[in-house]
Amino acid sequence: MTGDAHLNDLGEILKARRADLTPRTVGLPDTGGRRVPGLRREEVALLAAISTDYYTRLEQGRIQPSASVLAALADVLQFDDAQRGRLFELASSGRGETRRRPAQKVHPHFRRILDELATTPALVLGRYLDILAWNPLAAALLTDFDKVPANKRNYARLMFTDPALRELCLDWRTNARACVTHLRLEAARYPGDPRLAALVGELSVADADFRQWWAGRRMNGLRMGTKRLRHPLVGDLTLDWDSLTCAADPTQKLVFATADPGAPSHDGLLFLASWTADPDQPAGDAAA
Repeated sequence: MTGDAHLNDLGEILKARRADLTPRTVGLPDTGGRRVPGLRREEVALLAAISTDYYTRLEQGRIQPSASVLAALADVLQFDDAQRGRLFELASSGRGETRRRPAQKVHPHFRRILDELATTPALVLGRYLDILAWNPLAAALLTDFDKVPANKRNYARLMFTDPALRELCLDWRTNARACVTHLRLEAARYPGDPRLAALVGELSVADADFRQWWAGRRMNGLRMGTKRLRHPLVGDLTLDWDSLTCAADPTQKLVFATADPGAPSHDGLLFLASWTADPDQPAGDAAA
């Protein structure tokens, strides 16, 4: 048995919830012959697509679950938002500080590029879609990142929790699903990261679409492509989005939007750039 109290508590929550459910409540046939009420461990494991041994060790507090496994179990065991939040809180607590990666800072090369892009909206995304930096036109196009608390500047979080950004993106579902795909790939790459587990838990509680897509099997491609926006100042824009990966730090990407010269969307960007032009205003920085 592990000595980590948070894992023991998490296991007890899973065990208690399993005892409260019946096969019928989760869509399984009840074959009878149960010595104790509730679901069997193997039934929960089957529904969550994990092994019975893995689930048994979770209940015994012997292993740290990944964010994807935790989300699947929360769905199988029909946790409400409060219970789901507590589950992810326990999973992300008690992890050693050695597991935490230092806060990212925008690479100087990308910083210089941002400062030069006066008529092209651009921002730098880091691990877990954290927003590391942006130029004034990106803020005017998407949202005023300066008004977002530094510890909340995450593109996926804003996509799912900011009503204005949801209204701005005419292709919101496509964009939001791409965020989920990105986070799922990150979860596979860093299965024990507490910040990612906390973010997934927060968004699972905050948004039903995120909860459903995270638990699903479908993976959307991460292509940038063409995206449509309905901006309150310049109207409808159709922009081509692309990204560059930082050679010195591949976890950082410079994301930018362009439009064909002479097209209405290009004119809209130029107007927005002139409206926000300030020679003394530097690009924004999450570390500032």
